Amino acid sequence: MEEIFAVALFVVVLVGIATELINRTVAALLGAAVVVAFGVVEQTEAASEFVDWNTIGLLAGMMVIVAILNKTGLFEYLAIRSAQLGKARPGRILILLSLVTAFLSAFLDNVTTVILMVPVTFLIADALDVSPMPFLLAQVMASNIGGAATLIGDPPNILIGSAADLSFADFVLNLAPVVLLALPVVLGFFYLVFRRELRASEGAEGTIGKLDARGAIRDWVLLRKSLIVLGVVILGFFLHGALHLEAATIALFGAAVLMLYAKSDVEEVLREVEWPTLLFFVGLFVLVGGLEVTGFIDRIAELLIGIGGSPALTAMLVMWGSAIASGIVDNIPFTATMIPVIQGLAQAEGLSEAEVRPLWWALAIGADFGGNFTLIGASANVVVAGMSERAGKKISFLRFMIYGIPVTLISLVVATPYVLLRYYL
Repeated sequence: MEEIFAVALFVVVLVGIATELINRTVAALLGAAVVVAFGVVEQTEAASEFVDWNTIGLLAGMMVIVAILNKTGLFEYLAIRSAQLGKARPGRILILLSLVTAFLSAFLDNVTTVILMVPVTFLIADALDVSPMPFLLAQVMASNIGGAATLIGDPPNILIGSAADLSFADFVLNLAPVVLLALPVVLGFFYLVFRRELRASEGAEGTIGKLDARGAIRDWVLLRKSLIVLGVVILGFFLHGALHLEAATIALFGAAVLMLYAKSDVEEVLREVEWPTLLFFVGLFVLVGGLEVTGFIDRIAELLIGIGGSPALTAMLVMWGSAIASGIVDNIPFTATMIPVIQGLAQAEGLSEAEVRPLWWALAIGADFGGNFTLIGASANVVVAGMSERAGKKISFLRFMIYGIPVTLISLVVATPYVLLRYYL
């Protein structure tokens, strides 16, 4: 009975978000409160086990750093230089920014990258007098694809790497090639779909060419301080394993140090934090926790494995099933649920480490690429939607799906022969 209640409540919340009948943050928090109030999840259990505080802390810390960095004029500088490099051609700039976003997502993490890139995107769109929507959609989906290339690029990869004892090099050697195959196809899709909208106004190139990029920097001292702290934080992300620190600890430490170092007005900085986005994540994690504790997600995961026949078919079911499920319930909690299922499968069937590894790669590809399926499929999607809404450019749940579903399918179609040829043929 609890399982039916949890599933029904999740569907109601999802429908409310999709139809925009209720604000997504309100819907998620209300749903989480109902789950706790009716005893499906204990309050302490919800806070300690299901809410991913590492994700929340990472987001909050990077939002603070970006808020301070934004005061320096750095993003205006990057916007002007990017537009000038792209010769003020929107299509070329869309591809250029998406490639940069994908690359940075592999080495920072995709959430941090989109936090840095979204302000640049709005500035470029304003300068070109075009809609920022094509740029935002292409970049966030490129970030989810690019983040799949490394251990630290996407939260599901961190979970899988830890559970399966896979190194940074393992991820690069196995997943970077499929990212390099899928990304150009996806960017080609966006260029074709938005080619009519990607037309700059007359005189845009001349206007942009006259802009003084260097003069856009408003505070060189603050810029120097911010870049020093940001550099240390990024280095900390690279070394988080050796330091035995979670990404959230590193990000929050950097945020606190920068506020102290830059002598910032703390209240002013905290007003720039995307609190609705953070609270949405809290509610969503608790809702998904309700599905987990009642056994619903385990049932789906076991079904995906149980109907598999040959090892290759099982890998395909894991990859495609994880992509679809991750788009519905967020790729982080779904990945956390799938990990013990694959471990149990390996033990039950006596699979060697070499035999089970393709399943880990299939899970990573499915969870990472599946993050593009819906607005709530990946953390980066929600962050971009929150920042865009605050700027007066709302990305609806349904509009994201219109582009997210074909992008996910395209990515998986490219990944399918890659996995089969590399590991099973």
